[in-house]
Amino acid sequence: MASTVRIAVLFGGRSTEHDVSCRSAAGVLQHLDRTKYEVVPVRITADGVWVVGTDRRDGVIDVAALLAMTPQPDAALRPVDSIFTAVAALRDVEVVLPVLHGPYGEDGTVQGLLELAGIPYVGCGVLASATSMDKEFTKKILAAEGIAVADGVVLHSEQETVSAAERERLGLPVFVKPARGGSSIGVSRVDDWAELEAALAVARASDSKVLVEAAVPGREVDIAVLQHPDGTVATGPALEIKIGSGERFFDYDAKYSDGGTTFVIPADLPPVTAGLLADIAVRTFRALGCAGLLRVDFFLPESAEGLTPTVNEVNTMPGLTAMSQFPQIWQVAGLEYPELLDTLISTALATSARRSVAPA
Repeated sequence: MASTVRIAVLFGGRSTEHDVSCRSAAGVLQHLDRTKYEVVPVRITADGVWVVGTDRRDGVIDVAALLAMTPQPDAALRPVDSIFTAVAALRDVEVVLPVLHGPYGEDGTVQGLLELAGIPYVGCGVLASATSMDKEFTKKILAAEGIAVADGVVLHSEQETVSAAERERLGLPVFVKPARGGSSIGVSRVDDWAELEAALAVARASDSKVLVEAAVPGREVDIAVLQHPDGTVATGPALEIKIGSGERFFDYDAKYSDGGTTFVIPADLPPVTAGLLADIAVRTFRALGCAGLLRVDFFLPESAEGLTPTVNEVNTMPGLTAMSQFPQIWQVAGLEYPELLDTLISTALATSARRSVAPA
C-alpha cells in the first residue's frame, strides 16, 4: 500500500441533506480505485458526532452500510470530543474528500477545520464555500459581475414578509427557498399569494433566512465545471433537465425518486448558446473564487433575441451518486467516474501545494 494515496471520505453531517450526502458517499466509495487509494470513511452523524470507520474493499457499499457506522459504546459522544478524535485519526491522511451537502459541511465550516488542521481537501475553500452556499450573497456577487440572476426578496426573520410593492414587482409564480440549503429541501412554488405564509413556514423549518424569488420560465440546463491539477478550468457538455409530467418543478422527489425526470446530455442547444453557458459558468466559478468543481444551474427563457441565460443556483459539492448530474456530464465527455475522482483528488493536492507556498 506504500504507493497509494490515503484519502478520507467525509460524509453525513448535521444538515437536512444528511441522507443525500450518504448516497453521494456510497457512489464515491464504490468508484474509488483501491489500487490507487487507501480509504478512510468518516461519517458525521445527524447529531454532529464524527465516526471513523474502516474501508470495505470488496466494493459492497451502500447507504445502509454507511448509516451503520455509529459510535462505539465507549466512544466520545459529544461532537467536540469526537472531532478531536477524528482529526487525530486523520493525521496520516493525505487528502480529504468532504462529500457533504448543505450547512455544517458545504458552507465553509468543515473547510475551515481542515485548513486549521493543515489537511488538503477536495473542492472550494472557506470563503467560496460560504458565499456559494448562501443564495443571497451568491446573487449579489454574480450580479456585480454582470451575470443575470432572478429577481428576489430576502427575508431575515420570521416577522418579515413580502410587501405589496415587492409582490407587484416579483409577480407570480414565485419560489420560496431556504437561503442556505440544497437538494430543493424546503422549496415551494407559490401560484397565489394566499399560499405564501405556508411556504415561508416550510422554508423556515430549514433556515431562518428565506429567499422569495421570481419564477424564470424556461428550460433548466446545468453546466459542470472541473478544475485540473495545473489550474486550468474546463466545462462539460450542457445537461438539460426534463421533469416528469406530474412534477411542478425539479423538487426533492423529482431528484431522488422515480418521478420520470430525465437528463438530456448534451442538451439540444445551438452551439453559440452552449458556448455562452460554458463561458458564464467559468465566469461564475472565478467570480465566487471556487476551486476543484462547481455545478452551475441555469434557466433559459425565450426572448426576442433568443435564449437568455439566467443563473439559478450554484453547487460547490454537487451530488456524486453515479446517477447524479455531475458524474453523468463528465461520463458523456469521456471522463469515467473513477477518472473524475482521480482528477478531483489530484487537483486538491496540487491546490494545497500552491496554497502552502509563502508569498515572496
